[in-house]
Amino acid sequence: MPFEMKILLTAAVAFGGFLWSYAFLRQILFNFIVAFPLINKMRALKEDLIAVGANRYTMISNVVCILLAGALAFVVFRFLPMYLYIAFAVGAVVSLAMLVSMVTPRNRAMFDSFCVAYYRFVPDDELRTAIYNKKTGPIRSRLKTMGISDTFVPEFRAKQ
Repeated sequence: MPFEMKILLTAAVAFGGFLWSYAFLRQILFNFIVAFPLINKMRALKEDLIAVGANRYTMISNVVCILLAGALAFVVFRFLPMYLYIAFAVGAVVSLAMLVSMVTPRNRAMFDSFCVAYYRFVPDDELRTAIYNKKTGPIRSRLKTMGISDTFVPEFRAKQ
């Protein structure tokens, strides 16, 4: 294989590692850093504030992501030459480095993603609608109306 093709292939595999990390590791991080803590916080406020199905949904997401990520990583590390799987790993690490600071409940985009994915597990109609609309004011207001003084809505960090 010509040297130029090796360079192009290395760049493509590094980009593949970046996408692998962004697709699978981001979801796993989201589940453990955002979804599970917010679900647990909601349960701590009131046991039936969110249905049990939310935990099942998150666990299934974790299992599927781990299986798919593991299968793809196995193929890369088993069948590609060393310089290509190093490129894959570099791409994955670069993506992971970018994701670590982004995946937190205090990031408004991550909280909105939680709302979009988990509103369906909230039995209270008004609270479910407020979560669906991603409006923190109505969420807090509805919790107060329900007699829940605290909230699961985090204080968002300022945009940089």
